[in-house]
Amino acid sequence: MALLVCVTGRDNSKLMAELRASLPDVDVREWPDAGELAEIEFVLAWNAPESLWQQLPNLKVVQSFGAGVDGIALSALPADVQVCRIVDPALADDMAQYVLGHVLAHKLRLGLYYRQQQQRLWRPKRASAGNRVGILGLGQLGQVAATKLQRNGFEVLGWSRSEKALEGIRQFWGQAQLSEFASQCDYVVCLLPLTAQTHGILNKALFEAMPSHGALINVARGAHLNEADLLAALDNEQIAAATLDVFAAEPLAADHAFWDHPKITMTPHVAALTSLKTAIAQIVANMQAMQKGLPLSHCVDLQVGY
Repeated sequence: MALLVCVTGRDNSKLMAELRASLPDVDVREWPDAGELAEIEFVLAWNAPESLWQQLPNLKVVQSFGAGVDGIALSALPADVQVCRIVDPALADDMAQYVLGHVLAHKLRLGLYYRQQQQRLWRPKRASAGNRVGILGLGQLGQVAATKLQRNGFEVLGWSRSEKALEGIRQFWGQAQLSEFASQCDYVVCLLPLTAQTHGILNKALFEAMPSHGALINVARGAHLNEADLLAALDNEQIAAATLDVFAAEPLAADHAFWDHPKITMTPHVAALTSLKTAIAQIVANMQAMQKGLPLSHCVDLQVGY
């Protein structure tokens, strides 16, 4: 029995050391030095090559090294494989603080004042009047962000794939209500899981529905955003501003238009970072549960993708 780590695009030396120390009786390997593939039953993955999955005849569990599973080609997995994700309780609060901070930054016009400082301009203005924050995605992250915003005096609206009942949140659901939702929001925050249905959801139609003073905050996945549509919406004054923490290709290319756009605030995918200690504890627990034939934690519904 072996555990394979196939987390690409990063230095995994600390991760490997922690896993080997926590699972001394498990053969922990790192891709591409996978050894005999038939011995692998558990894979810790992020951005693993799609061709990997059909090479593992005894695969039982795929553990995502992240809060989402969009770094795994779910459609390529055998039907009997269980897929799990990392759930970090501290991550939700970090995300909520980030969202609140950037909503306040837009409301208080901080970006404008930073630019004016560089030009030595003294032009005071009142804070923006808008107080409605719309959250796309009412899962764990969305609900914690909603609570923090409400406690700080903001009215929260929510949109989800299907109807939900959450106290204190005016709710919209389904594609038919998306434009109506966007039209009510001074700020639109994307916290959706990335699925085939949500890919490119931040697009021309959404921006046209938003009020012209509206601001977009994307802290979910870069693939939620149609980048050309956002640039057009900002340049045409369909919306006023955007804060982006995630991008279709990371790190962002040096010649990308986002870097120099005066209406875009960017951060390098730091809104909420999973603790390695928390991740290791959940990976180890699921590996041991698999060995004992016990239920796994934080499993994903492969039909809906989260």
